[in-house]
Amino acid sequence: MKGLIVIVEDEPDIAELVSHHLKKAGYNTKVFHDGFSFFNYITQSIPDLVILDLMLPDMDGFEICKEIKKNEKWKNIPVIILTVRNKEEDKIFGLEIGADDYVTKPFSPRELVARVNAVLRRYAERKNIIEIGKILKIDINKFEVFVNNEKINLRSAEFKILRLLAERKGWVFTRRQIIEYLWEEKKDIFDRTVDVHIRNLRKKLGEAGNLIKNIRGVGYKIEE
Repeated sequence: MKGLIVIVEDEPDIAELVSHHLKKAGYNTKVFHDGFSFFNYITQSIPDLVILDLMLPDMDGFEICKEIKKNEKWKNIPVIILTVRNKEEDKIFGLEIGADDYVTKPFSPRELVARVNAVLRRYAERKNIIEIGKILKIDINKFEVFVNNEKINLRSAEFKILRLLAERKGWVFTRRQIIEYLWEEKKDIFDRTVDVHIRNLRKKLGEAGNLIKNIRGVGYKIEE
């Protein structure tokens, strides 16, 4: 299965139609007919994408979308609005508050599935790019690092340390944790080796090197 798509739609026939075509495309689906039950669910489990009707019995879909996008835990959930509201100002407002796409009813189920695929592809590509402090960008797939859009050449160990810290921004990693991440079972690597790599990494990163913080007596972290 490709992932879990949550459908928030108060019309059972439409919810079933969307669910049927998504399942044919290889997705798992879960349907909610109101905003309250949907929010109860995502406090416990994060879906891969939400298809959201605007006219629900208990909540306005725009408000639900805004709540998703402003919440730190939920803000990276893609949202596709599916609604009968086809005025241009509604479409513009939906996209401005963070919706990733806006589809009006009546709709083609096959086109909706294609839009789901496209949105998820964009998010998958985005996950491979880490940006910190508006000056540092790390492309995980290409093993490339940019500072103020200028490419920086790093050695393998330097890149791995940077990636480890950047993927868990704000977390403090001890020198021993970094050693185990880089060299796994090797026991003859000293803590001082990590300090040397960090010093070289900071030097190569220039201005962005200040993002790497030394937590005295503990280890290192990246923080904006």
